[in-house]
Amino acid sequence: MTSIRRTLRRHNRAAAFGARILGSPDQSAKVLRIRVQLLLTVLLITTHVIGAGLVVIITGFVVPTPAANKATVLSLAIGVPVYVGLAVLIGAVVFGALALRATAWIIEDRSPTEEERRKTLLIPRRLTAGQGLLWAGGWVVFTTLALVYQPDRTISTAITLAISGVVVCAIGYLFSEFALRPVAARALEGKAVRRLRGAGVGGRMVLFWLLGTAAPVIGLFLAGLLAIVQDDYTLTRLAVVVLVVAAVVLVFGLFVTVLNARAVVAPVMSVRRALQRVEEGDLDVTVPVYDGTELGLLQAGFNRMVEGLREREHLRDMFGRHVGREVAEAAAAAEVELGGESRVASVLFVDLAGSTGFTQRRTPTEVVAMLNRFFGVVVDEVDARGGFVNKFIGDAVLAIFGAPVERPGHAASALATARAIAVRLAEEVPEIGVGIGVATGEVVAGNVGHQERFEYTVVGDAVNSAARLTDLAKKVDGCVLAAWTSVEQAGEEEAAHWVRGEPVTLRGRSEPTVVATVRP
Repeated sequence: MTSIRRTLRRHNRAAAFGARILGSPDQSAKVLRIRVQLLLTVLLITTHVIGAGLVVIITGFVVPTPAANKATVLSLAIGVPVYVGLAVLIGAVVFGALALRATAWIIEDRSPTEEERRKTLLIPRRLTAGQGLLWAGGWVVFTTLALVYQPDRTISTAITLAISGVVVCAIGYLFSEFALRPVAARALEGKAVRRLRGAGVGGRMVLFWLLGTAAPVIGLFLAGLLAIVQDDYTLTRLAVVVLVVAAVVLVFGLFVTVLNARAVVAPVMSVRRALQRVEEGDLDVTVPVYDGTELGLLQAGFNRMVEGLREREHLRDMFGRHVGREVAEAAAAAEVELGGESRVASVLFVDLAGSTGFTQRRTPTEVVAMLNRFFGVVVDEVDARGGFVNKFIGDAVLAIFGAPVERPGHAASALATARAIAVRLAEEVPEIGVGIGVATGEVVAGNVGHQERFEYTVVGDAVNSAARLTDLAKKVDGCVLAAWTSVEQAGEEEAAHWVRGEPVTLRGRSEPTVVATVRP
């Protein structure tokens, strides 16, 4: 299952921009520039091929055009290659240079300035405007040639080139936006997207309608109009026009619908895939923001949401580290209030012996390293048995078993933890002594302080007894002392590890306390 998820994540990362052909977000600047240039060249040439095909279809089947005379054939034989060659040269040099200048910051491996970002995001519109100028120039040139050499072809030529030019520009804009998604993502990286750039989703829908429906229907409208005004426009001719236009609507409409679906679905799917990763607990995920419509705002909104979740998880983790996981979970489950409740719990107190002299003999770095090893052992063992490290008090640790969450067998857990800590400290922190005390009894557990700043703690006789036993434990073999009441509540299995000792009167107490030591 893990390998499958990794494979899916690699696939999702590779298709982060809605198509694997666009590469991954972490592709190098050089690869990105080459990829985008090749895609733009191929896709824009494809749009012109589509435009040429429309010219042939409209001229041959939709708009009736008189047969070309010798002068028209000669002018077209010269004009078409010359103009197309110039158009390709201008498009490659001028528009290519425009795109290169606007994306120079990618090669320089730096964040774009606000002006560079604006120019980068305007590349699709400028490329489309450039294509429109080229087709407008072709419209002027070839309409003029028709007017000069064969006036009866002027109207059909003008209509054909106008419709084809509109279609080419619209498709070219969509292709340019598609090819430039990785560039747009880098331009918008780290930028708060709060307003639309370019046409919105509604504007795109209108554009797709113009391409897939309006343009073919205009051709059908012209055919019907000519059938009315021309005497030689036969019923057979009209039927052919209707069939051709219907075929164009079906084929070209499907093509436009696919473009529409990819343009709308790709950003939504990128967010959906990222949501699946968040559902799996992976908050280290971002969605490349490459769309200039409301869908781009959706992508940016998702990133802000995940960033907020990461911050909350970080705060929750830090809160749990400071107050304990159980206290953090209890605080998250309900409103935290000042006050406490009485509860029977076991308290474990661990304190270093001779720490003052140790700090005088060692460097600060050595002291900190020793304390970290000491605290690490205590926290590991307390956590392993369901305890709660409540406080680090200088070179001492206060841990609780049975609060804030009730836990059966808390006395046995506290005693077993004390034995394990003593063994590990003797092996892992041998350079300093330690005292460990355990006591069980009624405590008050809850939040103390002020409503604006409080901490979870426990107070009561068991806490005081554990602290006093810790002082005495520094002077006995094994360095562990426990109140005999804790052993009695621990059960036979844990009690077998302890030996009853003599009663002692703890500091601040009037009655003696029976203690227990670890069985040798």
